[in-house]
Amino acid sequence: MARKGKHQARRNGSRGIPGWAMLLLGLLAGLLIAAVYLLRDDWGEDHPSLPRPDPEARPPAAAAREEVAPEPRRTKYDFYDVLREREVVIPDAELDAQARAETATPPPPGSAEPPAEAQVRYLLQAGAFRSAADAEALKARIALTGEVARVESAQIEGGMIHRVRLGPYPNAAALARAKQALAGHGIEAIAIKAR
Repeated sequence: MARKGKHQARRNGSRGIPGWAMLLLGLLAGLLIAAVYLLRDDWGEDHPSLPRPDPEARPPAAAAREEVAPEPRRTKYDFYDVLREREVVIPDAELDAQARAETATPPPPGSAEPPAEAQVRYLLQAGAFRSAADAEALKARIALTGEVARVESAQIEGGMIHRVRLGPYPNAAALARAKQALAGHGIEAIAIKAR
């Protein structure tokens, strides 16, 4: 049997404090010190981090003060207020009457000057969504009907809005036909006249 020599180290079992316990005690001590520091009641007027009033301060002389005119308030435009001048929703009755009038009087062949309404664009708006995914889903649903739609995004005060639009159509009659085709597939759309 081997004998223990003088210089052989003795091994202690688990008589010491484990490392995780020392870490926990250190964290608790730090939290206690922080709580005492933050909850002290001597943060009165003489605390070095608070501003101090200047007893010798004087208000500026009335003659030396310049009167600065306030900046004029900017007019706040809403998304729909801006477009109201450029885009007009066409009621169904007016759209039908205009389509009938166009089919009754076709433009003269070979007319060199385009009519005044040629500057007007006819559009259909099938929906406006906050979510781009919802707008793309409606666009895909419209594609199944044979019509071609696009998603137009616009920034408004409440965030981004995604509009599903079709067109432009050459005249009110073509717009009315496209609107009826969408309605036949259960998709409601509004007719818009844009300049």
